[in-house]
Amino acid sequence: MKRTINLASLRATALMIAVASFSQVKAQTTYQSSATQTTIKGTSTLHDWNMTSAKGQTKATFTIEGDQVSGITALTFTLPAESLKSDKSGLDKNAYKALATDKHATISFSMTSGTLTPTGKNTFQVRATGNLTIAGTTRPTTITATGQYSPTDKSITVKGATAFKMTGYNVKPPTVMMGTIKTGDEITVDYSLKLTPQ
Repeated sequence: MKRTINLASLRATALMIAVASFSQVKAQTTYQSSATQTTIKGTSTLHDWNMTSAKGQTKATFTIEGDQVSGITALTFTLPAESLKSDKSGLDKNAYKALATDKHATISFSMTSGTLTPTGKNTFQVRATGNLTIAGTTRPTTITATGQYSPTDKSITVKGATAFKMTGYNVKPPTVMMGTIKTGDEITVDYSLKLTPQ
């Protein structure tokens, strides 16, 4: 009887070790970054322009298998609109007016579905579809990025870009100098960040 109990205990212990080992090999981990670098690039009738912020906050949940990121199950991003700055205060003022920052203080993105494709040792490409909200208007959009996982500190570095038209979000392209300088409708948003486990 005692031997039967011992065998049962050994089997239970072995099962627990196997489950624990599998959890270590494949696990979902929540990551965050409070210093996402965001740059909006555009054109105008005079010259190209850009506005930059390092105050974006990103949270994401990734599936990690060994030393490879194999999936993404959640992604959210928020950015204080008035943290975006250019080298021209007049452009900033008109941009904030166009973005209605007095009523809509943040720009945000929330993923509804995503795919992640490993591209090499510790590297991957991600495609996230979700709801992008600008100036109070929400539209479905897809963003893409490349990433690299660091087995040393478990961090993930991500870089990407997406382009769209401001008028798609009911934002009137800003003007400068009483409307004599007009910005183009299409903009490109570059983003780069380092995510660390929570």
